[in-house]
Amino acid sequence: MTTTASPRSSASDTRNRLAVAGLLVLAAVPAAASAWRLGDLGEATVDNARFVADPAPIVVHVVAATLYAVVGAFQFSLRVRRDHHAWHRAAGVALVPAGALAAGSGIWMTATYDMPPGHDGALSVIRYVVGAAMLAQLTLAVIALARHRYAQHGAWMTRAYALGMGAGTQVLTAGPTINLDDPPSWVHPFAMGLGWGINAAVAEWVIARRRRS
Repeated sequence: MTTTASPRSSASDTRNRLAVAGLLVLAAVPAAASAWRLGDLGEATVDNARFVADPAPIVVHVVAATLYAVVGAFQFSLRVRRDHHAWHRAAGVALVPAGALAAGSGIWMTATYDMPPGHDGALSVIRYVVGAAMLAQLTLAVIALARHRYAQHGAWMTRAYALGMGAGTQVLTAGPTINLDDPPSWVHPFAMGLGWGINAAVAEWVIARRRRS
């Protein structure tokens, strides 16, 4: 006897596939830019001198953030979580340290690199806050998992992933500011912060929707 998926199940599967595809697209642009940044470390220029002088933070950040973004996208597939428990657990084991390294190296770069104009001051404060928040969320996710509070675990991992994906949204919010001639000092920090803020708001919407389902 064969069974067919209900229209509701098919629609849910379609939404899940679209969500995963959207997250992978969101990760693609910063991942490509990061790969280019690593390939550009051979010769110092005005733009990359800080990375050439001390490549360790940027290398750790690019590798960890790319792994976190790509593997993490598949954790939002209900079918993967439901039908592939071993993969879901193994991916989670990799994602927590990858996320922690991405957040920690972001703080590391903010603290040690000489930032160009528009990337210091208020934006540095925002980066410290976001990095610390992401580390706290990952810690709370691990604690919730150890206590078998799976819904809480998922909620904290979703929040941490949203912050980790800030670079993708910032392509849209901060990218247009690059070509502005002598913008006010608040424009770039606001645009960057807006990217993280949008992602955090979407994460809360996803978490609330899960609770209602």
